[in-house]
Amino acid sequence: MIDKGKVSVLGVNIDAVDYEAATKRIIDAAQEGRAYSVSALAVHGVMEGVDDAQHIERLNDFDLITPDGQPVRWAMNRLHDTGLTDRVYGPNLTLEVCKAAAAASLPVYFYGSTQETLDHLAKRLPTLTPGIEIAGMQPSRFAASTEAEMDAVAADIKATGAKICMVGLGCPRQEVFAYEHAQRLSMPLLAVGAAFDFHAGLAKEPPAWVQRAGLQWAQRLLANPKRLWRRYLILNPRYVARILGQKFGRYTPTSGSTPDYIGYS
Repeated sequence: MIDKGKVSVLGVNIDAVDYEAATKRIIDAAQEGRAYSVSALAVHGVMEGVDDAQHIERLNDFDLITPDGQPVRWAMNRLHDTGLTDRVYGPNLTLEVCKAAAAASLPVYFYGSTQETLDHLAKRLPTLTPGIEIAGMQPSRFAASTEAEMDAVAADIKATGAKICMVGLGCPRQEVFAYEHAQRLSMPLLAVGAAFDFHAGLAKEPPAWVQRAGLQWAQRLLANPKRLWRRYLILNPRYVARILGQKFGRYTPTSGSTPDYIGYS
């Protein structure tokens, strides 16, 4: 088990952990009924923090952030000599936590995505993680909500008896949700990105060699160039340039500022 604490990647504090350590931390918090915010960040997620002083403050308040993308893991190894041999990928972490939750009899709630995705997920997830107890599911409202409305969402989730909540709203909406709801829910909230679509069988993951090579972004770009070209063709080179700047002491991280309430739901 690897758990070497947090290290800075462009000012975003990311945990040098493996799946075993990350899963243990989450299950421990669930069993103790503790608020525990978790995200798995790839390059896009890191750069959202780099470009937004309020968002980097949110991210650095998270209890656990794992290196979702290979380029983030590579940066951690080169900048901080963490010795990580694998990333901790959101969809895989989702399955690991669901398996551990099933073994510990901890009900899991799923918030986000669409009703169609959740319907498929409800049917398929028990075949992937036998024994999983799904406490409930709720699709995204795809809108901002007032604090009173979000209090009601939190009350609905807690009323199910859930001990863990998976959040699939896309980056950075899901991180904002986890940040703003951690204390409301007093349970682990995991911002897990496309995990809902993958495990529902509605989206296909790239081959293992593509993932190992850190080229998952290229497959996504080819699949949806109109929506994603700016994210990958502009953000990726900026990320590399800033990592080199951090390596050679020429990069100054974004200074955080107090986040405004947003109420993504």
